[in-house]
Amino acid sequence: MKVPSPLFRRLAVGAAALFLATLATAKPLVFCSDASPEGFDPGLWDSASTGTVTKQIFQGLLGFKRGSTELEPALAQRWELASDARSIVFELRRGVRFHSTAFFKPGRDFNADDVLFTFQRFIDPKLPFNQAFPANFIYPSNLGLARLIEGMDRLDDYRVRFRLRRPDVTFLANFAMAWAGIQSAEYAAQLLRTGRARQINNQPVGTGPYRFKSYAKDDVIRLEANPDYWGPPQRTGKLIFAITREPNVRIQKLLAGECHVAAPARDVDLAALDRRPETVRVAKAQALNISYLSFNLRKPPTDNRLVREALDIAIDRNAIFRALFPRGDAMQAVSAFPPAIAGYNKGLKNEYDPARARALLAEAGFKDGLALELWALPVTRPTNPNGQLMAQLIQQDWARIGVRASIRTYEWGEYLKRANNGEHSVYMSGWAGETGDADEFLTPNLSCAANTSGVKFCNREFEALIDEARASVDPVLRQQLYQQAQVIFKRERPWITMAHSTVYIPMRRDVQGFVMSPNGAVDFENVYRE
Repeated sequence: MKVPSPLFRRLAVGAAALFLATLATAKPLVFCSDASPEGFDPGLWDSASTGTVTKQIFQGLLGFKRGSTELEPALAQRWELASDARSIVFELRRGVRFHSTAFFKPGRDFNADDVLFTFQRFIDPKLPFNQAFPANFIYPSNLGLARLIEGMDRLDDYRVRFRLRRPDVTFLANFAMAWAGIQSAEYAAQLLRTGRARQINNQPVGTGPYRFKSYAKDDVIRLEANPDYWGPPQRTGKLIFAITREPNVRIQKLLAGECHVAAPARDVDLAALDRRPETVRVAKAQALNISYLSFNLRKPPTDNRLVREALDIAIDRNAIFRALFPRGDAMQAVSAFPPAIAGYNKGLKNEYDPARARALLAEAGFKDGLALELWALPVTRPTNPNGQLMAQLIQQDWARIGVRASIRTYEWGEYLKRANNGEHSVYMSGWAGETGDADEFLTPNLSCAANTSGVKFCNREFEALIDEARASVDPVLRQQLYQQAQVIFKRERPWITMAHSTVYIPMRRDVQGFVMSPNGAVDFENVYRE
């Protein structure tokens, strides 16, 4: 074993002293979040609220450059993608330490074993850790990751190769997404050895700029700066998530200085912020996002395409937008992804025709109408700032064609769980993309791999088109294939598409270093208060 030189020890002691001195004068940063996290294991969850927390703790092999969809090194310092798009070799960053916490002390640096363990969890149900803690990895499962990855090779301590069964030009970007945050194999072995595998979801250990300290359910999450971070030291010593479900209360807390950054504001809240320019500012981006109503395709009456089309064209989107987006910064969603993304089909249109909707219901065998449940989104989102109001307006539109909709909602975690189990007829959902690629909207949400419960869309003609697009290195051909896929999407109507929206992130004037992501996500690395 090498013994550190005296010079190295003096440098290390000096760096630690500087870090502690910086933290001693650093101001805490409080984020008023909109919902509780479902857990802290990034591979298990795909909601925005959970991802906002886990991305401060975990890192992937790659990242996105701040404010863009461009990939950059993270835990991998370089990579090589084969010309046939069927293999990738990553060279890992050296000298990275996992978090040292009250429940785990790392005995080694990050290496290839951690990468392999993280991805083996996603693709190998027989992995001992998965036997001890069976889990549904939502996003990896929706991507069909187990069928796509042919193998993973440990070339040495700091090189890993991924081999794919078929070409996939979109695959590289997955390594920058929140779900692909790298776990410590050493920590997992400790949990497995002591019979506590499930704690990986409650006591997270990552390599990110902040480490987990504590969580009071539905109240507050406390993170602290990682003293062993491989990147620049953080100027924020304490990062606090104050869970505040009511959007107007978040705005009040922000204006009162009780929080310094808040979850995205609704259109109706912006007037109060505009009156306080000396206190707050608002970051703004036309984000890569969509809100929609998702049908249960497993049970009647929404398993009938004619019923789905009738329910879609009975909705007066113009009236809904006047009520929910008074500033006019949102646009009506026509397809499954925003028009800013390459491959968008400009030939598709929305339709509002209650008379034809009634005729479609009669053709489907519901001449006298029908009854169903409409689930209202229980949290605010930029693309759906008021789920209850949207539900009420849709309920009125559907009543005009003889559809009796009863509105139901649940607490956020329960809402997601029940929807995934297929208990709904129609429920409100949404999506935000990080890569700027059409596939990120289509494959995780509309491929057959995403239909494990049988309640979502699975169309073989659509599937063949997006599979071919992922395998093609020709950007023109990819766009043509996506345009064809959208025609099928619009014909089959698995969703009622609603809105693409501007995202507004309000913050106190003393907050520095904040950069909005293209999907409106919040990242607190290198963010601090003056």
